[in-house]
Parts: sequence; structure tokens; C-alpha cells
Amino acid sequence: MENFLLDNDDILFHLEHMDIDRIIALKEDQFNEAEKYPYAPADAADARDSYKKVISIIGEICGETLAPLAAEIDEEGVKLVNGEVQYAKGTRQVLDIFAKADLMGFCMPRKYNGLNFPSIMLSVAAEIVSRADGSFLNFGLQQDIGETLNKFGSDKQKQAVLPKLASGEIGCSMILTEPDAGSDLQAVNLRAHQAASGQWFLNGVKRFITNGNGEIGLVLARSEDGHSGARGLSFFLYKRDEHMTIRRVENKLGIHGSPTCELQFNNAPVTLVGERQRGLTKYTMWLMNSARLGIAGQALGIAEAAYREADKYAGERIQFKKPVREFPAVYEMLTEMKISIEAGRTLLYETARFVDLKEGLEEMKERYPERSAEFKTDLKRYSRLANMFTPIVKAYNTEMANKVAYDTIQIHGGTGFMKEFNAERHARDARITNIYEGTTQLQIVAAIGGVTTGTAISIMDEYESEDFSHAEELHKQLHKARLNFEKTLVGIKDVDKPDFITYHAQRVVEMATDIILGYLMIRDAAHSDRKMKVAEIFIEKMLPRVEMSMNFILKGNASLMDNYKDVIGD
Repeated sequence: MENFLLDNDDILFHLEHMDIDRIIALKEDQFNEAEKYPYAPADAADARDSYKKVISIIGEICGETLAPLAAEIDEEGVKLVNGEVQYAKGTRQVLDIFAKADLMGFCMPRKYNGLNFPSIMLSVAAEIVSRADGSFLNFGLQQDIGETLNKFGSDKQKQAVLPKLASGEIGCSMILTEPDAGSDLQAVNLRAHQAASGQWFLNGVKRFITNGNGEIGLVLARSEDGHSGARGLSFFLYKRDEHMTIRRVENKLGIHGSPTCELQFNNAPVTLVGERQRGLTKYTMWLMNSARLGIAGQALGIAEAAYREADKYAGERIQFKKPVREFPAVYEMLTEMKISIEAGRTLLYETARFVDLKEGLEEMKERYPERSAEFKTDLKRYSRLANMFTPIVKAYNTEMANKVAYDTIQIHGGTGFMKEFNAERHARDARITNIYEGTTQLQIVAAIGGVTTGTAISIMDEYESEDFSHAEELHKQLHKARLNFEKTLVGIKDVDKPDFITYHAQRVVEMATDIILGYLMIRDAAHSDRKMKVAEIFIEKMLPRVEMSMNFILKGNASLMDNYKDVIGD
């Protein structure tokens, strides 16, 4: 039987060696639910066992059922019939299987019939699901919306919605983007007005809404007259009714199994989530960060699927009397693909670990206010790390997935361009990942502050305190790269040119990402001779990248900044 967990040695490696005992302790709070819920863990070992069993169930469903249906789902796509979205037959079939297996409440609290799993386990599951079908987004959406409502919604809203999300009885969507406000959510103009009765209503259009046909949605809308920026926006819970029309379903390049809708609200009744005027600055940003972590997992899954297609084909395709896998040009591509996927995986799990620690500490602080001083220092630290790592992993994994999918087609040659092979589907599905929930360029904007103001250096210092005696030579080489990065951080601030740091932001963030990955891969190498070889190859290629970026930045010439208008025009 196909099982997309059990056939992935690298995921199994990480499940064995993950540092998650504190996450489990925070999530389970002294395991006080063990007596109330028969499926709640009694201790950390029980929790780990439960995580692996449930993810193995997901792996089996994905390997046995979803993956074989993925090409049909892509071909059939979604349709809008009499104002209602119709999923592909395979999507409906697997959604029903997930619901019957009680998997749709993966991250939701047990009191709402969820499994109460942490984000780091959701990252594992997201990859496995997306490897099977990059368009199967409903599973992740349920968690994003459910977790957001659980964190910010009223008790009434949570009681009304979360059990239905957990059972799979209803679907959901995050309703943010508009025709004239893509990445610039401060420009949102969907209007929310409050009647004398206190009831809120929405009027306007939203576009590019993933699963916009969902029965409930979290909506960003302008609630304050006279406020044109972020402070004029609030967050609302919408339950679908006759006052919202699905105007169309977009005809997209990829992820054909996922409906992307344009919605028209016509005096649609909604309820306020949380406080007025915090819709973008607090609630949407939290929701988007959660979604970005999910997309990093989605991209990783697509990359894993594409790599396996490339490796299989390269082993079977005979040219010049031997498999093309034996030619240096091809085996170098395959090796770099494999290493970049493993780098993205260890980065994803490290990011999710920071997110779980941050969220767990926030919950403990709220639950035990008398102990808030006990949590303050760690909470501040993990908040900074989560805020920096989330855009970094979203940028790295999505760009990586696009490169892996592109190279998969290249290894297939002409056959990779044909619909009969999965390679072209993976490339089409990967392409959206570095666009939606904030383009790579916006992830750089989100990450650069933490990279240049001390958060990146602080986590590198923390990694330095670990025992790397198993990889002394690699550690020395990594330290050289770190010194080049530190020189760059000092030198870039000395250049007296407007926008100089912004111009080089992507290069600086990529330098930090490379060095962080180096530390993570040396850490992994403590448990595996093979991982030592992976780290060696990665660092060997990473060193000249970092040095080249340093030299380019510190020259300070930036001729492109000075002359771009002469090249592309005013």
C-alpha cells in the first residue's frame, strides 16, 4: 500500500529527532484532558505516538486515494453551475474520506471535536497532502480559519463554527483580496456598515478568493468612515446566504481542483470578530502568517512530488546506452533538487517550532495571568523568531519548489512538456505558491527588518552554542560565511544612498537564509552519516554564494539603481 509518510525517510528522520517536548507540554498543559477525551495523550511519548499514527493515516489516504486521482482532478477542474461551485469528483471523494476519518479538525481544540495538534505536525501533513495533489487546499484552510477563530472569535462564534469545521460539515475561506487591492491590503474598500440595531452588513466585491464558495468566511472590510489606511479596517465572520453571489470562478494556470472565486456582497449580514479597527494590523496578519506556513508546506509537497517524477524518469530513460541519471549534468541537478527539498523541510519544521512555542506561551500567559512574568522573556524571543522565519520559509520553499518543478520538466525533456506526464502539472501548481499570500518580494520586505536588526544574528548565536564537534570542519566553513554576512550587515548601513538597503534586501535575506540552513543541516548531521554528506554539499555551494553577494553589496556602486530608468524608461 502506498503511504506518503512511510515512504519518506526524511520526514521519518525528523519525526524521530524533533525537539518538541516543550511544544507538547504547552499544547497539552499538564495533560489535563487525558481523562476527559479518550484520544488525548497521557504524556509526551503518547503524544508523539499519536501524531505519527494520525499522520500515517493521512499518508495512506494521500498515497492510496488522492494521488491517483490528482490528474483527473486537474483535468476536470471546478465549475460554476447556477451560481454554485462544483468540485471535481475526486476532490469531493477525498474530502468525504478526510471528514469521516475526523481529520478536518487537525489543529482545533478537543472541546470543539478537534485533535489539538501543533503547527509543526500540520506542516508535516500539509506537505504530504500537497505531494498527492497541490490543489487540495481545503484541509489547510479548515485549520487556518479554525485557528484564527479560536484565537480571536467570541465564545458564541466559536461554538457555532468550530465543531462544524472540525467535522467537515462546512467549508471555509479567507476573504481578503479585491480587484484594486492585491498585496496592498490597506487599500481594501469592501464596505462594512453598522445599522442602528447593531447588525453589520457588507457591500462590495472580493476577488481571487480561494474556496470562496465555503459556507463561512473571514472577511476584511472597511468599517470606519474617514479612515483610508489600515486603521479603518475590521474583521468579520460571514455565514453564506443569498446576499452573496459568486460572480465567477477564475480560469487558472494551475491548482485546478481549488476554486478561486470572485464574490459580490449585497448587504450581507456579518458579525464582528474581535475589536473594530484591528482587522488588518492584528487579525489578518495573524491569519496570513498561518497561511504562509501552510503554503511553505504546500510548496514542499509539490517539490517532493516533482523530484520523485524526475528521479524515476532519469533512472528509466536510456540515452547513449545508459540511464540519463548517470550523466553528471543530470545527477547534479537531481542532487541539488534533493538537497534543496531537505533544506526546505528542516527550515519549515524549525519555523513551525518557533510558531508553536510563541502560540503556546501566549496561551499560557492568557490562561495564567499571575504567571505572565514567567513567560515574558521567552514569548518576546519566539515572537521575533516566528515573525522573521515565517516569511523566510515562505520565500525559500516556494522559490525552491518552482525551481525543482522547472528542473523536473528539463530532466524529462520533451516528454515533460506533455500532458501525459505529471511534470507539467507540478510546474503549473508550483507557480502560484510564490505569488499568493504575499509574493516573494513581500516576504523579503517582511523579513528584512529581523535580518538587519539583530534577530538573525541572535539565532545564529544560539545555534553556535550547540555541539558541532561531529562536524568541526563544516562548522569552520559555516563560520566564514557568517563573518561575511556580518561584514555585509555593517557595510550596507554605511552606504549613503536612498533605498540602498531595500535594493539589496533580497540578497541580504538570502544570505541569512543560507547560513541558517547551514546550521540546521549540520545539526541534522549529528544523527546521520548521509545527512553529513548533504550538509557538506550544501555548504560547499553556499559559501561562494554568500561571498559573491557580500562583494556585490559592499562595492556600493549599484549601477542598476542609478541607471534603471535609462534602461526601461521613466
